[in-house]
Amino acid sequence: MRAPAFWFTPPDRPALAARLLAPLGALYAALTARRLRQPGYSAAVPVICIGNINVGGTGKTPTAIALIGRLAARGQQVHVVSRGYGGSSTGPLRVDPMRHTAAEVGDEPLLLAAFAPTWVARDRAAGVRAAEAAGASVILLDDGFQNPSVKPALCIVVVDAAKGFGNARCLPAGPLREPVATGLARADLVLTIGTPDHQTRFATRWGHILRQPHLTGTLLPLKMGMDWQGQRVLAFAGIADPARFFASLKAEGATILRAEPLADHQPLSDTLLHRLETEATSLGAQLVTTEKDAARLPPGFRPKVLTFVVRLQITDWTALDAALTRLAL
Repeated sequence: MRAPAFWFTPPDRPALAARLLAPLGALYAALTARRLRQPGYSAAVPVICIGNINVGGTGKTPTAIALIGRLAARGQQVHVVSRGYGGSSTGPLRVDPMRHTAAEVGDEPLLLAAFAPTWVARDRAAGVRAAEAAGASVILLDDGFQNPSVKPALCIVVVDAAKGFGNARCLPAGPLREPVATGLARADLVLTIGTPDHQTRFATRWGHILRQPHLTGTLLPLKMGMDWQGQRVLAFAGIADPARFFASLKAEGATILRAEPLADHQPLSDTLLHRLETEATSLGAQLVTTEKDAARLPPGFRPKVLTFVVRLQITDWTALDAALTRLAL
């Protein structure tokens, strides 16, 4: 399902649909608040929650990868706990990239497992206990900001700077899981991800409500010796915002002969991949996709597809480093 356009109209000029759905949004917010009052598990090691207030992708996985590197450089044994969205396993299960598939554990945990020991668990508290028992000195909770089963020591709210908080209304009237003020009251840090123009726009519209340190970051392509200039490609992506991927690929100089947006986490069936391969051949184009989508490709098909890899570059780590130091990390 694609986000409806009325979710991103100005908060002071809500669309008719948003006004009509406002009572349901209020009910959704009340149910979220009620759920969050439940007690959670307090781990023996620090748990850092990387979450969001918006539904959909805001950049949590690149944030987790960046934070894994930062913590590892500080000598920490980092483990990741994820619900494993899109996977069949209920866990707790430690992800083995050599043995498990995205259908079993989800594409994001499969990707994260290349950087740190990663656990999938529908019961996040059980996943945290498993990571503790396996020797984690710090645990990254991938998502789970609105899940009360674990009490985090630090909460980082990640926001897409281009979209901000939309029309500032809760589902289904808007894109939020809970009201902005309510969610930010539980956040220790806010990280916005986007271009300098998007960061400026976010600061103008939303900066006045932030009471916690505000970090900014940009997703930049990881070169890895690949020159995209003039590369004729058929690009496909099943992420929250495929258009952003296509724009980044084009900005690197690739010639996109065809762009195929898919649903977020959409399974890559044999039929779909055969069609894409046939179209690419007829166009004389190279298939290319995102790192997260590549995790869902069948092993036999992966050599046919180039992966466009991006990494999060945080402008200034000072506030986050200070928070880690307070946690003795």
